Amino acid sequence: MSVEVVLAIPILVMLMLLVVAGGRYVSVKADIESAARDAARAASFERDAYAARSAAVAAAERADGNLSRCQLERFGGSFVAGGQVDITISCLVSNTGLGMIGLSGERRFTGQSSAPIDQYRRTG
Repeated sequence: MSVEVVLAIPILVMLMLLVVAGGRYVSVKADIESAARDAARAASFERDAYAARSAAVAAAERADGNLSRCQLERFGGSFVAGGQVDITISCLVSNTGLGMIGLSGERRFTGQSSAPIDQYRRTG
């Protein structure tokens, strides 16, 4: 019986780490989508495209949680009254503690979002 326990414990630990990795993936993906949504919303409140891009970059850099080194990958859309702002951000996420199941180092995740610009807003 002790041999069975010795063989079963590493397998159970690896299974537990796999569940933790799956939970981290879902959590990080939600955090990045939220950061992209915040960046798009911040950009949609600005009056011109340059200020909107600056606001999106600042919002992406403020992303917190498990995220690190977030940056604006794409700023697009039509920045006119009634248009929309399209944002794509990417963040590096550390896989510390998951080396036992082959997940070590960092992984890049991306998130996208769009926000409408008020059609009655004056843009410059």
